[in-house]
Amino acid sequence: MRLAVHAPLSGTLAALGKVPDPVFAAQMVGSGMAVEPPGDAGPIDVAAPVTGQVATVRPHAFVIRTGGGAAVLVHLGIDTVRLNGDGFRTHVTEGEQVEVGQNVITFDPGAVRARGLSAICPVVVLDSAPGSAQAPSVTGPVRAGALMFSWAAS
Repeated sequence: MRLAVHAPLSGTLAALGKVPDPVFAAQMVGSGMAVEPPGDAGPIDVAAPVTGQVATVRPHAFVIRTGGGAAVLVHLGIDTVRLNGDGFRTHVTEGEQVEVGQNVITFDPGAVRARGLSAICPVVVLDSAPGSAQAPSVTGPVRAGALMFSWAAS
């Protein structure tokens, strides 16, 4: 199975090693990439990076399980669970079927940063081998909906 994972938001593409969280940086939960939202961004929509079923949705993160069984996590900022949903608005429910590009959560990266937290957004294929995500570019600008990385089940 080959999976194309699309950028859930616009920003700067970064390797997971740049994420200021050891679990994501070491790819302990899976391989992928991250997107740093623009510094001047107000509230922005975060879209589904893959088509599938919403397995989990929290104000600060969501998981979509694809028809092929892969689960893709999008985490909005680092340590943002501590915000208890403040600054986040969900638009889907668990069990809902979503398409690539469908709005899942709206969040305000500026408000996250104002609280002293990182707004970087890791996107990972859960339980995938470290380094298994293949990105067309390791860093640089990425637009919401563009191919972020591909992943092949081994």
